[in-house]
Amino acid sequence: MIRHVADTLVFVTERGDKINSSLETYLVGGSVRDELLQLPAKDHDYVVVGSTPEEMEKLGYRSVGKDFPVYLHPKSHDEYALARTERKVSRGYRGFEIYASPKVTLEEDLARRDLTINAIAKDRYGKIIDPFNGLADLKEGLLRHVSPAFSEDPVRVLRTARFSARFGFRVAPETLLLMSEMVRNGEVDTLVPERVWQEISRGLMENKPSRLFSVLRDCGALTRILPEIDVLFGVPQPEKWHPEIDTGEHIMQVIDYAASKNYSLPVRFAALTHDLGKGVTPRNLWPSHTGHEKNSVKLVKSLCERIRVPKKSRDLSLLVARFHSNVHRIAELNPTTIVDMLLAVDAYRKPERFGEFIHACECDFHGRSGYVDKLYPQATWLREAFNVSNKIDCGAIATSLASTISDPACLSNSINAKIREARVAEIKDHLT
Repeated sequence: MIRHVADTLVFVTERGDKINSSLETYLVGGSVRDELLQLPAKDHDYVVVGSTPEEMEKLGYRSVGKDFPVYLHPKSHDEYALARTERKVSRGYRGFEIYASPKVTLEEDLARRDLTINAIAKDRYGKIIDPFNGLADLKEGLLRHVSPAFSEDPVRVLRTARFSARFGFRVAPETLLLMSEMVRNGEVDTLVPERVWQEISRGLMENKPSRLFSVLRDCGALTRILPEIDVLFGVPQPEKWHPEIDTGEHIMQVIDYAASKNYSLPVRFAALTHDLGKGVTPRNLWPSHTGHEKNSVKLVKSLCERIRVPKKSRDLSLLVARFHSNVHRIAELNPTTIVDMLLAVDAYRKPERFGEFIHACECDFHGRSGYVDKLYPQATWLREAFNVSNKIDCGAIATSLASTISDPACLSNSINAKIREARVAEIKDHLT
């Protein structure tokens, strides 16, 4: 695949700061890659060759690196790292010994990077330094490892999958083989939960999140990192409701639809996890998955605990797993059931989350073969039910009951019950 890649770049100046004139600096990594792809570069990272910590501090740079020498520019606050090499000393992504020295060359520094497209540098005159042919891989849309040292850091498996989701690039066969070997030798099992969540959440926010999971499946990592997702592939659903049939394929369509709508991370994570319960349905019951919602809730709880999912994403995922089927068949529900669902979602106190809840249900509906452009009236109906039931005067109800009930405990329960009753009546009067 030939991609349009810029032939030249304009060097990011050091903003007129003359104190950098004595340093041999190079723009490196993602900023060079993104500029070559004619994409906006978010951050600018520099490598400094031939310098020392003492010299950097003397020039006014502020040290911020915990594990290796990284400094903030005194005016621009861009990151400047001293050229370094790394040596694997133990398992896991933290098991590295860092060596920084004025003797470390630019090429040696670039050689420690993960992918060729991230191992391109640019000097202050705009000249491209590309010792590992990253420019050619950019043009071909290829993710290729720089060296066998790629296998020393399990995070690189996740990062490579994430870059595929971002750019739509293919993983080079030799790199995919190396990633598979990392899975087989247990290196991936050393990933800490927080880093798994960090990379998965970033991948979900990319343009085509399904590519992340496709790459992880291809190298065998998905079953080790997110077995609850991996097991969904090959599980059939009723063709009447799911023309795509395969549950795993359905989930991929759901998260890609969420990405196409630029929905938030909590919505995308809820889209990913809402059907986990279908993965534990006994084979003899396939393709039916009656009651999968209850199992989905259990599995979402377990998954969120294991990889340390933040509360906002966890809570929305639990609600969507529990109630998405009710939303799809809302026309069949009585007003009491609808109000109880709205209360469970905490829609009246957290209308923003309620909106995300509906978005996730919409993604589930549209994430099916042939359903992308179909109408989903259930969302409109649920919003209307919320709006009419939210118009009741809760304050007036509380004031009225306070004049007749003196016990605070009884008063609170009575107010809640009366408000619930009034909301049910509003929905019954206006929508049935």
